[in-house]
Amino acid sequence: MLDRLNVVKQRFDEVSDLIIQPDIIADQKRYVQLNKEYKDLKEIVDKREVYKALLDNIDEAKEIIADGSDAEMVEMAEMQLDEAKEQLPALEEEIKYLLIPKDPEDAKNVVMEIRAGTGGDEASIFAGDLFRMYTKYCESQGWKTSTMSFNEGTSGGFKEVIFEVNGDDVYGTLKFEAGVHRVQRVPQTETQGRVHTSAATVMVLPEAEEFDVELDMSEVRIERTTSTGPGGQSVNTTYSAIKLHHEPTGLIVSCQDEKSQHKNLEKAIKVLRSRLYERELAKKQEEDAARRKSMVSSGDRSAKIRTYNYPQGRVTDHRINLTLYDLSNIINGDIHKIIEELKLAENTEKLKESEVF
Repeated sequence: MLDRLNVVKQRFDEVSDLIIQPDIIADQKRYVQLNKEYKDLKEIVDKREVYKALLDNIDEAKEIIADGSDAEMVEMAEMQLDEAKEQLPALEEEIKYLLIPKDPEDAKNVVMEIRAGTGGDEASIFAGDLFRMYTKYCESQGWKTSTMSFNEGTSGGFKEVIFEVNGDDVYGTLKFEAGVHRVQRVPQTETQGRVHTSAATVMVLPEAEEFDVELDMSEVRIERTTSTGPGGQSVNTTYSAIKLHHEPTGLIVSCQDEKSQHKNLEKAIKVLRSRLYERELAKKQEEDAARRKSMVSSGDRSAKIRTYNYPQGRVTDHRINLTLYDLSNIINGDIHKIIEELKLAENTEKLKESEVF
C-alpha cells in the first residue's frame, strides 16, 4: 500500500508545481481541474503521513523489543506496538476507500428537478414534501439552495419545481436521489380512509460549466412571455418570463422566477446546459452500470428507488434493501443515514472491482 501512496505523493508534488505556473493559471479549464485534483490528492497525502508515522512506530517498537536490553523500554515498546497494530486495520481500510478513483462530477453543484407523477393532486403535494425535505437537508449541510422555476399544484405542492444547490461535493452526495420516489398514505381528500400510492420523479443534474458543454446559441430559439401565476408587481405586465427551445434535441426550458428578463435568461441557459450535459452523462452511467451491474447509480430515471409508507412510518430504499422506521425525521430532511449507506454500497462495489488491492 505504501508504494501506491508514494505514487500519489509524487503526483501531488507535480500538481503542486503546476498550479503556480502562469500558463496554467491563464488556462481556466486546466487550472480548475488541477485545483480539484490537488484538493483530492492532499486528503490522501495527509493520510499517507499518518500511515507512515504508524509504520515507523511499529518498526521502532520491534527494534527495541528485539534489543531487549532495557526492560522498562521493552514494556513501553510492547504497549506502543499493540496500540499501533490496533489502529492499522481501520486506517488501511480508510486509505483503500480514499484510493478508489473519484468521479470527477462529484464536486459539481447541481440542478434538481422534482416532478409530480401518478396520483393527481396527492402527487403534487408529495413533490412539495420532497422539495421541503431536500431544502432542509441542504441547509443542514451548509449548502445554498435557489429556486429556478416552479409550477404549483392545484391543492398545494408542485407539479414541477426546479432549484439549484451550491456547496462542496453536492453532486457526489445528491446523485443517489435521482429516480422515482413513491408515497403510500391516506390523502386529505380521501373520505374512506384508504391508502393511496402516488409518485414523484427526482432528477439530479450536475451543473455544467461553460467548458463542459459547447452550447451554440444559434440553435436555441428564445421565447419571451409575461409571467403566469399568483398576482403581484411585474406579473402579467412585463415580458420577463423566458422559454428556451433547443432545436437539435427538442429540449424546452422555462424560467420565470426572477422579475428581470436577463436573470431568467441566465438561469434558463444554466438549466439547459445542465440538461444537455446530463444526457451525455446518463449514457456513460448506463454503460458503466451495464459493465459493473451497479444497483446504486444506474442512471435509469424510471427506476423506483424509494418508498415512503406513512401508515407504518417506514422508508425503504429498494436499491440496497434498507428500511428505516423514522419517516417523520426523514421527510423533514434527515436523509443523511440513507445517503451514507448508498455511498458505502457504491464504494464497496468499486473496491471489489479495483485491481489495486
